[in-house]
Amino acid sequence: MMPTNEKEYNGYLFDQLSILERIEAVTEDKKVLKQIEIERKQIERKLYQQPPLINNQNNN
Repeated sequence: MMPTNEKEYNGYLFDQLSILERIEAVTEDKKVLKQIEIERKQIERKLYQQPPLINNQNNN
């Protein structure tokens, strides 16, 4: 289910970051760690972009 507002979407992105942190904590595989870093950068780009991906104002 897609998030419907910015707060919900940000929560979803923070959950993804948490998953990456848990995987990172249990692996020493260099390829996995490199991929985690790539994924983290992509998630953070979405999380901190301006203007936000989801606009809470109605533009009708």
